[in-house]
Amino acid sequence: MNCREMLELVDVLAREKNVEKDTVFDVLEIALAVAVKRARFPGEDADVVVHVNRATGEFTAARRWIVVADEEGLMEPDRQEMFSDIHDEYPDLVPGDFVERPIENVDTDSAGRRFAQDAKQVILQRLRDAEREQILKEFLEKNESIVTGTVKRMDKGDAIVEVGRLEARLPRNQMIPRENVRTGDRVRAIVDRVAELPKGKTVLLSRTSPEFMKKLFELEVPEIEEGIIEIKACARDAGLRAKIAVRSHDHRVDPIGTCIGMRGSRVNAVTTELSGERIDIVVWNEDPAQFVVGALEPAKVRSIVMLEETHTMEVVVDEDNLAIAIGRGGQNVRLASELTGWQINILTEAEANEKRDEETSKIRNEFMKDLDIDEAAADVLISEGFSSIEEIAYVPEKELFAIEAFDRETIEELRQRARNKILADAITREENLRKADKGLLELDGMDNDLANALVGKGVASLDDLGELATEELVEMTGIDEERAKKLIMSAREHWFKSEE
Repeated sequence: MNCREMLELVDVLAREKNVEKDTVFDVLEIALAVAVKRARFPGEDADVVVHVNRATGEFTAARRWIVVADEEGLMEPDRQEMFSDIHDEYPDLVPGDFVERPIENVDTDSAGRRFAQDAKQVILQRLRDAEREQILKEFLEKNESIVTGTVKRMDKGDAIVEVGRLEARLPRNQMIPRENVRTGDRVRAIVDRVAELPKGKTVLLSRTSPEFMKKLFELEVPEIEEGIIEIKACARDAGLRAKIAVRSHDHRVDPIGTCIGMRGSRVNAVTTELSGERIDIVVWNEDPAQFVVGALEPAKVRSIVMLEETHTMEVVVDEDNLAIAIGRGGQNVRLASELTGWQINILTEAEANEKRDEETSKIRNEFMKDLDIDEAAADVLISEGFSSIEEIAYVPEKELFAIEAFDRETIEELRQRARNKILADAITREENLRKADKGLLELDGMDNDLANALVGKGVASLDDLGELATEELVEMTGIDEERAKKLIMSAREHWFKSEE
């Protein structure tokens, strides 16, 4: 291949592959370097570089070595030179610089068929990579979120989807369950992300993402695109059921009716695209409790208690509504939790009463023990809305004096006892924290409240904690099982390190 042929080859490949000429020249230089290396340095890991003159097509080749400091030694003899060995010949070079020596008499015509085959193989492979990068760049510049393409082939359960010139991948776990995707099918999906796979960067698609449903509604409901209606949240059990929360920025526009469309035309179009997925459309509400009530529809809610400390809603429903509220396999309550961002616990009236009685009994026993009062006096405090010693100690005095069952002297005595109890607990807490080993206090997942509770139970060191069973720690402190398991395993880590 002479110089003129080389330039013609660059022109042809640039047009055919729709890439820049400079890209083709870069690929050509890499290909020629690989071919020269194979032809001139068989069996060596030589670092060969080639430069092609963009105007004439002539090229030069050189082998290079990186200069390394003497104390480092030669880790790659084929690619490295010791500083002391080359310093006299190249006094200006320092470790990290390259020594280059020209490779003479490199002739593509006389190098033989093997040279040409090697160069061609590398050129085509590199150009395929460059073409793929160019196609990906053009696709991403369009900033399309939803795409429609044809399934070109199946690869290990994934669908390779042809979107224009781009080949995107729809993973099996991003297909709607029980959806039968075959070669030649037209599919619509959302661009999930660009992933770095062994074969290069690949666009990954999804049909199960909540964002896909949002985009489908945007396509079907013009009011969403115009900003009149806003999709606030979406939760999906792909292929089965979904919940979507919407709000209207115009009080004259009904958000649910608008999304449903005339005779259900709009929501049905989305459902059809999602293989029959049932969609509940609810109105978003700034009040979390009202939002949860709407999200649980069609179940009817009797009452709701919001526990902000644990970000939990306790929802009470009639026995007849229990199955509807929970849904098949817990589907309805799970989707409602995802939609609202609150943990939702469904209770019947009987369960709610039982739980309320347990909590009341616990508060009653604490009042009787900590304030040294009888059951009747504790019940008076509970009936007046008090649920902790702290409230009795620090609420405004007028709230306590409003209790008609107690005289002023009794109230002042109760208030003093409550404050004494809090002070005693604080002193005990400080003493317990001083008794605790430093390693226990610094354990990942540990806090002062938990450490205080543990020391109070005789667990003051990592060894003490490591010897506990998960069930024991849960019963001892009331923390959840997962946290207990992690704490115990972390406490045991130093045992295995000492064995090593």
